[in-house]
Amino acid sequence: MEVLLHQIDAFADAPFSGNPAAVMPLPTWLPDTVLQQVAEENNLAETAFYTSRLPPEAGPPPGDCPAYHLRWFTPATEVEMCGHATLAAASQILTDIEPGLDRVAFFTRSGWLPVDRTDDDEYILDLPAVASSPADPDPALLAALGVQPLAAYTGADVVIVVDGERRVRDLAPALSAFPPVPRGVVVTARGDEVDFVSRFFGPGVGVPEDPVTGSAHAQLAPLWAAELGGTRFTARQLSRRGGTLGVELAGDRVLLTGRCHRYLDGVVTLDF
Repeated sequence: MEVLLHQIDAFADAPFSGNPAAVMPLPTWLPDTVLQQVAEENNLAETAFYTSRLPPEAGPPPGDCPAYHLRWFTPATEVEMCGHATLAAASQILTDIEPGLDRVAFFTRSGWLPVDRTDDDEYILDLPAVASSPADPDPALLAALGVQPLAAYTGADVVIVVDGERRVRDLAPALSAFPPVPRGVVVTARGDEVDFVSRFFGPGVGVPEDPVTGSAHAQLAPLWAAELGGTRFTARQLSRRGGTLGVELAGDRVLLTGRCHRYLDGVVTLDF
């Protein structure tokens, strides 16, 4: 069996920046064990698999647009939400399959996620906002990060707020010493040239450090809106590759804007 594979950098300012995702269209779902093995073999933070066959629970898509069933796998596990691989999948569909359209919707574990393409070839991803609760940070986690927080929160991820961009940039965490966390750890601060910056660490889900994490910004957007005021921000993830996101809090949704750069198109041969 042959399956197409597209590797696309999402939230990328230029080639070789942003977060690379594998995008793999399927005629129908393969066994979960095979999907996980393929994601492990791809060895990227996320592999996005999609099919045009919607499950009965999907209901109608939001708006008159093509609709697909989308799932995301890290090298270690399937996840509930992934922003950058959704952006990458949308760019592949709207370039290769529906070049005359500018909107696509995905049914996912997080509900319907629409993506729109703008006139200047940016993509706007619509995610549900993720709530946070103030928390007392785990001393073992702070020791592994090597930081003293200004504030800490729990939600889909643990969020640690620190006192400046340089502290985020200079982090060298001891990932092997991380205690169990819900999904990952986001360290964030006010930015020097953008509104806020962050880094994301998810060793528990097979992602030591994610280059640019769209789903984390669904949790960061409400926190920084409360801290900074307003609803529109520019954010920067300070991984080695780096990536820039437009972030807008729109009620109970978060709109993330970014660009995509395609790196490769290929074919995977599966024999199982």
